Amino acid sequence: MTNRIEQSLPMRVARRLGMDGVAWSLRRFHCPVPRDALVLEVGSGGNPYARANVLLDAHENTRERHWAPLIADRPTILGFVENLPFRDRAFDFVIASHVLEHSPDPANFLRELQRVARAGYLEVPDAFMERINPYRDHRLEITVRGGRLMVKKKSSWLLDPELVELYEDRVKRPMTRELMRRRPFDFHVRYYWSESIEFEVCNPAVDAAWRAPEGALPPTGSRSSARSRLRHVARSLLSQHRRNRGIDLVSLLRCPACHGTEWTRAETSLTCRGCDRAFAVVDGIPRMAAQ
Repeated sequence: MTNRIEQSLPMRVARRLGMDGVAWSLRRFHCPVPRDALVLEVGSGGNPYARANVLLDAHENTRERHWAPLIADRPTILGFVENLPFRDRAFDFVIASHVLEHSPDPANFLRELQRVARAGYLEVPDAFMERINPYRDHRLEITVRGGRLMVKKKSSWLLDPELVELYEDRVKRPMTRELMRRRPFDFHVRYYWSESIEFEVCNPAVDAAWRAPEGALPPTGSRSSARSRLRHVARSLLSQHRRNRGIDLVSLLRCPACHGTEWTRAETSLTCRGCDRAFAVVDGIPRMAAQ
């Protein structure tokens, strides 16, 4: 991918001025697709990309996003990326930002993205940062070599306790408070793809479906800040609200159980005509998280 695709003009200007932190914030408002492209975001959580037309998340509430409330301001589905409830090539573009690293099954995750979309964008912490600064709910270490995603499944959330202790004792504060804020692009993977994703799971035999340890994660959804208010205003201004309201979500769906595409609609449920499985619809959100 060219630099022009990976970064908007405001991002490039900010980086030329040495304002990488500003450019990093602006990346969430950059989506290199035509105005009429249909865009899905998976793992959208509490801060979806403005350009996404349809949202998917596995959980309405979860510790994995610090209990931030799910935003469902456009057509929204609850389901798993490893078994997406959408038809083949239903979307022109799919965004997966800070969600792949949570998956115990990266191969299926990436295959499903390719099945439902023609192109997309992936963003994750780089493997180096994940190794020294691991998160309890992150199951993968991911980096890029030669344009190829290199994915390592973690056998537990903490792979190198001695390294992490050394890092936390002296380096963590200046790393996260100073260096990462000045150079965020260097600590993350940003990966654009078209038609197919080049990837390798380096250790497929490892079981990454372990139970995440309990830990004190403060709720963030109730916090009010100038940054979160600014994000809300920008999202409201840049989203395709009128178009999103007119999307026939059911016409995009595929049953996660039998892969049927014909549905019987009711106010509080969707029933697959292929296998007769009913999925609840609560507050307008179909619950389709079937493995």
